[in-house]
Amino acid sequence: MSRVLVVEDETAIAELISINLRHAGYEVTLAATAEQAQAAVDAVLPDLVLLDWMLPGSSGIALARQWRAAARTRELPIIMLTARAEESDKVVGLDAGADDYLTKPFSTGELLARIRAVLRRRAPEALDSAVEVGHLRLDPSTRRVTRGAEEIRVGPTEFRLLHFFMTHPERVHTRAQLLDRVWGDHVFIEERTVDVHVKRLREALSPVQCSQMIETVRGAGYRLTQSGLAAA
Repeated sequence: MSRVLVVEDETAIAELISINLRHAGYEVTLAATAEQAQAAVDAVLPDLVLLDWMLPGSSGIALARQWRAAARTRELPIIMLTARAEESDKVVGLDAGADDYLTKPFSTGELLARIRAVLRRRAPEALDSAVEVGHLRLDPSTRRVTRGAEEIRVGPTEFRLLHFFMTHPERVHTRAQLLDRVWGDHVFIEERTVDVHVKRLREALSPVQCSQMIETVRGAGYRLTQSGLAAA
């Protein structure tokens, strides 16, 4: 389930978007100001942001530029959703870092199609592409996990789990979501199985001081973060 942050100060529009997105299977968080939006992103990195231009205080344009300038949010997909329909406005929005620009009024069908298109473009290009987070590197084609010159031995399930974490860094994943994405929704096993494999993954990462990259988020699940990476 993809997480969408809707940054919109008009309550009626925000609720309408939220209802349609939830009906389409998205997990939705609402923010009415730039400050609320930044707090939501700081807490959990969404998969996509629907961002209004005109907001109380700081504008959506300023917020988009701020996110594009920060390493953690540089690749965050953003769709500007605004009543400003002039070509010059669209140029400003896209230059600020928006991946797409949709003017009000809009249809639900077009909005959902734009979201799907942006998420497709932002998805990892290939499942066998090497992934790096901090000093940790995972190469699916060779089945190797390394930190610098040191190779890390992990089991096949832990490898898949780490691959998912590293391709979705800084995001909190529930045990149910991990079971669905790593084990598959056709497999019926207890959620505590996730805890067992997270423990094994941490043990495998411990010799290279990377175990703290896998954080437990109390009451929510797990996430992989660079903040837990020990210095080399």
